Amino acid sequence: MKLYIFRRIVHYSSRNVADTIGIREVNAQPVLPGILMLKCIIDRRQIRHIDFILCKRFTKNMEVHYDMAMNDGWLKKNTHSRRFTRRLSYLLALVLALQSIGMLLAPGPNASAAPLSVTNGIQFKDTNGNVVHAHGGGMIKANGYYYWFGENRNTNGTFKAVSVYRSSDLKNWEYRNDVLTSSSAAELNISNIERPKVIYNSATGKYVLWMHKENGLDYGEARVAVATSNTVDGNYTYVGSYRPLGYDSRDMTVYNDNGTAYLISATRVNADLNIYKLTPDFLGVESLVTTLWPGQYREAPALFKKDGVYFLITSGATGWNPNQAKYATASSITGTWSGLSNFGDSTTYGSQSTYVVPVEGSQTTSYLYMGDRWAGAWSGPVQDSKYVWLPLSFPSATSLAMNWASSITIDTATGTVTGVSTPDVWDPNASYQLISRKSNKLLNVIGGSSANGADLEQRADGGMTSQQWQITDAGGGYVKIINRSSGKLIGVENGATTDGAVIEQWNDGGWASQQWQLVHVGGGYYKLKNRSTGKVLDISSQSLADGAAAIQWTDNGGTNQHFQIVKVQ
Repeated sequence: MKLYIFRRIVHYSSRNVADTIGIREVNAQPVLPGILMLKCIIDRRQIRHIDFILCKRFTKNMEVHYDMAMNDGWLKKNTHSRRFTRRLSYLLALVLALQSIGMLLAPGPNASAAPLSVTNGIQFKDTNGNVVHAHGGGMIKANGYYYWFGENRNTNGTFKAVSVYRSSDLKNWEYRNDVLTSSSAAELNISNIERPKVIYNSATGKYVLWMHKENGLDYGEARVAVATSNTVDGNYTYVGSYRPLGYDSRDMTVYNDNGTAYLISATRVNADLNIYKLTPDFLGVESLVTTLWPGQYREAPALFKKDGVYFLITSGATGWNPNQAKYATASSITGTWSGLSNFGDSTTYGSQSTYVVPVEGSQTTSYLYMGDRWAGAWSGPVQDSKYVWLPLSFPSATSLAMNWASSITIDTATGTVTGVSTPDVWDPNASYQLISRKSNKLLNVIGGSSANGADLEQRADGGMTSQQWQITDAGGGYVKIINRSSGKLIGVENGATTDGAVIEQWNDGGWASQQWQLVHVGGGYYKLKNRSTGKVLDISSQSLADGAAAIQWTDNGGTNQHFQIVKVQ
């Protein structure tokens, strides 16, 4: 039985407990009807000096029950006294009163969460509505929450902070802290910090943060950096930076294998991938375990273990541009690793690996791939990057697969993560943005015009309704795309069939030149193929600039002909 503590009752009155008490171990036995004798361990210490505790528990079918618990020693001394009878009657009355006014209704962080949907290929927002900046990050679970650490950069790309967010359901992220900042140490004032990962050392009681560090000017420093904290989301104390055993180190991750920790790091200017064993305190490198795939240029490592098999995911080294992800397996981190095998599509659905999260629940454990869709691919700053999260599947004990899903459904209570792909179903009452894959800019009616014949362009997101579109069925597998501001349809000017013909808006004339087929090209991107001409919507000259014209062109597979279609929330 899981118990969730909400109130402490002392001398017939209620006192708010400042923070919900996290129970690690529970032994609850019925003593009298409605009364439980509770023994529990909190941070390895047995509860003392608590007379009564009100508890909330959830059954498997999510019925809610309220239980009362009291200190073991107090119970043994007072069960037969008149005071006990009086206190019990007062306590029962108090439980009913508190329940009736709703004071016992808020679940604690470990409470079962309903399944929630997470949209792929977008920027996530925290519970305050701000963009989540946790790029190149990783997660650790503690105190009933998932803590997500990642890069938070200045506009010029240099290090601002390692930020941390927490969530119990992997959708609603609460900003907690900038655990390390450019002012945490002199050598961080001007620097680059990438790929932050946190592991917990149970022997020292410390959370240890590992990172890739550069000097903020170039990528010649190639060091790891380390910081520690007594609490998962507290301020971390900077320990320092160095090259592990003298090797240059760039993209990296760390992995805690039941108390023995390892650093996996790209070295020799990304040509090789080294695995190092860490010192017992997790602060240093003890030895080089092995060098994997020399000369194959693998980076962005993510390591996890499933049913006794270790999986190591990596990407190729192509800068900001996504490429084919690969994986390898081993029965031991220090043993022989398999060769590299592909998974996902040729661009890993427009992402690069950063971490794999085990989602452990009452029914199963799912493995969630975390990827970054780096804004550098469209010449944008890191802070404009987006996130791609997808469930991994395992055809065999030593193989994995990953399919695209426009959104995923996560149930952290049961541990299930499933992909949801509905690329051909559009809500006619919703509004969508059409975002160029090449430039990350939005399809827009020039000047927000409502006139027939107004041309279309690309422009940075300004929150304007002229950048929002309704998609309605036109029959035969085609749709009409209607501007939310003007109510007019996207079409080819004069129904021209030539390359370079302008895309404009016009009242619905029922023409085939105003109808489009949305063809999924992978990774959540679509090409918009005109029903009349067979040509696709294109941003002229592959431009990245605001104001670049929207035209039609023969399909050539260019990213300036691919668009992400994102529902406006």
